[in-house]
Order: sequence, then structure tokens, then C-alpha cells
Amino acid sequence: MIANSQYDLTAADLALLLALVRGRTLADAAVRLKADASTVFRAVQRIEKQLGQRLFERTRQGYQASDAMLALASHAEQIEATLEAARALAARPLGEVTGRVRVTTTDSVLRGVVLPCLPALAQQHPGLQLELRSANELVSLTRRDADLALRATPKPPDHLIGRQLGRIRFVVCAGKAMPAARRRRALDAQDWVAPDEAMPEHPSVRWRRKALPKVVPRHLVDGIVGVADAIQCGLGVGVVPLFMLDCSPLLVAVTDPLPDCESLLWLLAHPESRHLRRIATVYQHFSEHIRLP
Repeated sequence: MIANSQYDLTAADLALLLALVRGRTLADAAVRLKADASTVFRAVQRIEKQLGQRLFERTRQGYQASDAMLALASHAEQIEATLEAARALAARPLGEVTGRVRVTTTDSVLRGVVLPCLPALAQQHPGLQLELRSANELVSLTRRDADLALRATPKPPDHLIGRQLGRIRFVVCAGKAMPAARRRRALDAQDWVAPDEAMPEHPSVRWRRKALPKVVPRHLVDGIVGVADAIQCGLGVGVVPLFMLDCSPLLVAVTDPLPDCESLLWLLAHPESRHLRRIATVYQHFSEHIRLP
């Protein structure tokens, strides 16, 4: 519980504290607030003094929010969402959807699933701006590093809301330029292209290690799009999502969909921001236009 105090928290105080909860360091919070770290430091000191209690524990990993601060952050997020919705309403003509929506996903899902469905969205909502980020790590929706995420996972985090968009299946592929006789070689006699050590739990890696334990990939790349590009260039065979064959005409499948090698594609959002019109518009578009068999 928040200690009794005569000090009245302001919306600006809550915005600053929320930035520090999300950023965890003074420098990161300062970037989010477009201020400098010393200003954030002094403001936090002032607020804690006025409230008569510490809201953060100072650790080597940064500022760790107390339970009281996390409770305050929940209210701060509601205020933030309400203000953003009001500003968006005031800034646009009646009925027009405007603003920026930040979408995070993996490189393969971006190329094979997201980009093909965006022209229709852009045409329908010319005032909408999308910021697209592809990364193998899961960007935090809780810290508002992104508004929406499309992720391959068997089970999404409980604190997010989402919709399952289908099952991701995988196949072994070769480049169309590879001679047909070479494509027919046994899989364990092929040169292999695979994700590097940064993706040890990817379904394709787990499948290869189980099905072909003696295979040592000859070429390692830092993402599934890199695997597909290397295969198309003739460096060998590798495992890619089945949907990538639609956007990579130089790939050809040399196996059927692999058994025990699949995942689920989820569209995820934070419950506090999901209702914002710009985010809800993109969420609905993805829900309607992205459907994996």
C-alpha cells in the first residue's frame, strides 16, 4: 500500500515513474521521456521524499520497482492509454485512423506473412504509420517497447491477450538452381544451412538434432530469412517455414512437412492498449488477413 502522505501525485509524476519502471535505468527512462538522466534522478528522489517511501530498489541491474510502484504503474498505464486515445481523437478527422503502431515479429514471419498483407492496410488507412521490427528475441509489450507482436510460441504469456493465427509447419528446402540429382541425395549427405547458436530452441534446430544427429551444418546464419537466402544461393539445404515458399520463388521443398517440427503463430497485445483505435485497427487487420492452414 502507498504510505499516507499530503503529497498529491500528478500525471507528470506518474509518467516519469512509469518510464523508469519500463526502462529500469535512468538513461533508458530519460530516452523515453526525452529528458536527461540527472533530471529523472532528481525527480524520483523528490517524489519518493514527498511520499515518504522508496518506490524503487537500486541494484546493479538498475531500478527494480517495488510492489507499491507496480500498483502505481498500473494506474499510470490507464491514464496513458486514456490520454493517447483522447489525443488521437482530437487530432484526426472524424472516422480516420492515424498514428504509429509498432509491430515486432521474427524475420521469417515479417517477410512471409506480415509484409504481404500490409498494402491493403496502407491503402485503407493512409494516416496510419507502421514501425516494423524483426528480431529473434521477444520484445516486451509490457514495457511498451512494441504495441503488437506476432510470435511463434506454443503458449503466449498469461499477462498478454492474443489470438492464434494458425500452425507454422516446416519443410526441408533446396534452391531451384540445385541439380535435381543432388536434391535427391539423402538428407544426411547434404551440405546444411542452419540458424546459429543464438537460436538453439528453434523447431528446425530441435528437429535436425533429433532426426539427423550426425549432421553438422556447414553454414550458420543469424535468422531463418538468412537460411532461406543461403539456400536460394545454392549453399545447401535447410529447414524453413512452409509459408516462405510463397514469397521465395527460388526455393523448392525436398520433403513433406516435417513431423514433430511445428509451432503456433500468435498475435499478441497488451490489455491496457489493445482498445486504442490505431492498435485495434491493425490487430483486426492482421486477424482477418493472416491465416495459416
